[in-house]
Amino acid sequence: MRATDVGNPAYFHKVVDCQWACPAHTPVPEYIRLIAHGRHDDAYLVNWASNVFPGVLGRTCDRPCEPACRRGRVEEHNAPKAEPVAICRLKRVAADFKSAERVQARLPQPLPKNGKRVACVGAGPSSLTVARDLAAQGYAVTVFDGEAKAGGFIRSQIPRFRLPESVIDEETGYIFGLGVEFRSGQRIDSMKALITEGWDAIFVGCGAPRGRDLPIPGRTEAAAKIHLGIDWLASVSFGHVTSIGRRVLVLGGGNTAMDCCRSARRLGAKDVKVVVRSGFDEMKASPWEKEDAIHEGIPILNYHVPVAFLHEGGKLTGMSFQIVQAVYDEKGRRSLVPTGEPDVVLDCDEVLVAVGQENAFPWIERDTGIEFDKWGLPVLDPATLQSTVKNVFFGGDAAFGPKNIITAVAHGHEAAVSIDRLLHGEPVTNRPPPLVNLVSQKMGIHEWSYDNAPSDDTRHKVPWAEAEKALSSIRVEVELGFDPATAFKEAERCLNCDVQTVFTDKLCIECDACVDICPTDCITFTVPGPEEELRTRLKAPSKNKDQALFVSHALKTARVLVKDEDVCLHCGLCAERCPTGAWDMQKFLFLTAKAGPGCRGAKPDGTGADKHNVQRLGVAA
Repeated sequence: MRATDVGNPAYFHKVVDCQWACPAHTPVPEYIRLIAHGRHDDAYLVNWASNVFPGVLGRTCDRPCEPACRRGRVEEHNAPKAEPVAICRLKRVAADFKSAERVQARLPQPLPKNGKRVACVGAGPSSLTVARDLAAQGYAVTVFDGEAKAGGFIRSQIPRFRLPESVIDEETGYIFGLGVEFRSGQRIDSMKALITEGWDAIFVGCGAPRGRDLPIPGRTEAAAKIHLGIDWLASVSFGHVTSIGRRVLVLGGGNTAMDCCRSARRLGAKDVKVVVRSGFDEMKASPWEKEDAIHEGIPILNYHVPVAFLHEGGKLTGMSFQIVQAVYDEKGRRSLVPTGEPDVVLDCDEVLVAVGQENAFPWIERDTGIEFDKWGLPVLDPATLQSTVKNVFFGGDAAFGPKNIITAVAHGHEAAVSIDRLLHGEPVTNRPPPLVNLVSQKMGIHEWSYDNAPSDDTRHKVPWAEAEKALSSIRVEVELGFDPATAFKEAERCLNCDVQTVFTDKLCIECDACVDICPTDCITFTVPGPEEELRTRLKAPSKNKDQALFVSHALKTARVLVKDEDVCLHCGLCAERCPTGAWDMQKFLFLTAKAGPGCRGAKPDGTGADKHNVQRLGVAA
């Protein structure tokens, strides 16, 4: 196995598992440390530069960072209960305890107008990210949306008991404060007409606005009490629907279904059930969304396949379901096979259908030059998000189908880079490299500039509003968030994975002191060998092949030092114990390129961009 190339910025980035897993690559340990120090304004701005909506995402993110958190893997003695740091809820702490006035004062002042005009279709998270990134660089950005307020599905589909409207207003307001024009109530109904208006670039971030229907017997006859989930949630959000029947069935196993069932409870339904085709563990809903529904007394019935809507004279009375079981073939492919049991009938007064969403582009004429695939999705370059019309870009759910908010934000950043490069006459396919840096944290022989005392503290729980109060109104926020004291305790659980263990082989005398002191046995001196074989003879066998090993160059004895990054605590004991300073703890900073001078000048190999032009997005100093 060859020595590790630590000059490749992706190597250390992959070690910061949470940031690596985040589609927008938010520097998670950086803002968690700031929260621990009580620097909430700084923590908010670090978030704002990457994920744009800290207050929104601190309540609603799908949290891809948390399953990646190393905390859940290193507590071997407590493995069944080991839980990641509450990264998402700490993000909310930064939003809750910042000073809005101080944050507003530190937001970037847009550059003078550069004469370029960009249209964003839809006011969802991807469009607003494009607008924010480009407005700061002097572009005249106009956002079009058919609704009165911005936010897209953030506003229309996420219930107020999860996300207060004031948070959406505040964070979209920061973006419009940069000079972005918002044309509310103006739905784009013709791409051809938009193109003729002479925009230099067009970004389509209109989401996946059409819910999948369920065309089974009885659907037409009982249509009055059968609703598509996303449409119903929007009607609730905008106050058009204020009540629902006593008995409600929710069909589907995604987060939309969880929002539907919990909203139905708050609108007066006494008997709410979620019915799913698949098994409970296969549901697409986030684990915590399922837990929240169950916590509120909503049962989830799995392996029920809808057969028919039952009605009497057009009045919905119930639904029938076929009972199935999962059967797997020799290749692990699953089929749902009837068990032979009699169909089950569930009585109900209304049904909410939340079985998926589809992209719908009836407003994009098929002779505009924009090509679509067989699934009705635009044909895009996955890296640049450029369509077959060079100045038209897509992002968010409109690009590759329904995902989540943080993915939409990531698309917005990449599309903004593409637009910025295109309108400066540079190839959009030459993607600029990130800004990376390593800085030693050594302050003395036994002191570091960060807290490095990992503890076995369990994850702290976010307090909830009283059940009677929470279930009485659709607008009472359920989760109350951490207070500063609890936030500090939770932040202290972070292992500071961005503070890297950097090894200098020329200084090593092979005394094995680091091996002796390592609390997780992640360091081994051994003879070289192929990776698969090498993993089996480390001091603690390395089983997670998804994370690279660190392997040094050959030492004086011809051995190599091998470190298993998977279970390293980043505690710094190896660096403290080393008598020659061969180990050092160095903070790794990774900032993805944003629209602006720093994203231009990149060559086909990714080099050449002006890294010294830091993007004007208000990152805390």
